[in-house]
Amino acid sequence: MAIRIVVAGATGWVGRALVPAILAAPDLELAGAVARGAAGRDAGEALGLPAAGVTIHATLAEALAAPSDVVIDYTKPPYVKGHALAALAAGRHVVVGPSGLGADDYAEIEQAALAAGRGVLAAGNFSVTATLLKRFALEAARYVPDVEVIDYAAAGKPDVPSGTARELAEALAAVPRKPSAKPVGELSGLRDTRGAQVGAGTPVPVHSVRMPSFILSCEAVFGLPDERLVIRHDAGGSAAPYVAGTLLAARRVGEAVGLRRGLDSLMG
Repeated sequence: MAIRIVVAGATGWVGRALVPAILAAPDLELAGAVARGAAGRDAGEALGLPAAGVTIHATLAEALAAPSDVVIDYTKPPYVKGHALAALAAGRHVVVGPSGLGADDYAEIEQAALAAGRGVLAAGNFSVTATLLKRFALEAARYVPDVEVIDYAAAGKPDVPSGTARELAEALAAVPRKPSAKPVGELSGLRDTRGAQVGAGTPVPVHSVRMPSFILSCEAVFGLPDERLVIRHDAGGSAAPYVAGTLLAARRVGEAVGLRRGLDSLMG
């Protein structure tokens, strides 16, 4: 039986690439679509495709009235947690694509997932190469204790840091390390220039750059005396790199109850 999927944010940047991929996959079925600006239109026709036989709804609550298995959310940060909690309450598994949620938000989502007996998979970035950035950086952190994360994005990106940078920093912070950099509390001057201290354990400084000419980039900078290692991921202007990872998550999100963070949780 095909996995029935609701896409929230169906006409957004990622949604416009995701919906055609779902329609083309033999093991997936587009069961619902949410996009306030295109409400009432056929999901296929709204994207310039043949009619899909699925009417776009203005709210997720309306889309959840029909049977489905998984909700994929690619809306905006203010709506994501509410959508995840509503989907879990309705008995759906959830794939969370947007950035902007913090540790407290994910803790609440995890509690709801456990109570509902459903799975949630959230990733700051569903690109395979961005996932490899995280994997290689975690390996480097075992040997190089000083690391900082720099997050680059377009001037109009509303949330800081990016989901990629936040997820990376939280993972790096959990690696046992003894950095040589002076603690922020011992500094003078403008301490905020050292970046946000992200993660439990040994927090990692994260610096966000927002200006024209950037799309999405993230780098982990490691330093030892007289040498430096930079591991960086750059995204292009297309949403295509995120589609395969998101659909992998949709296919496997139901394998475990509770919250899993990062596409790497599905990779061997």
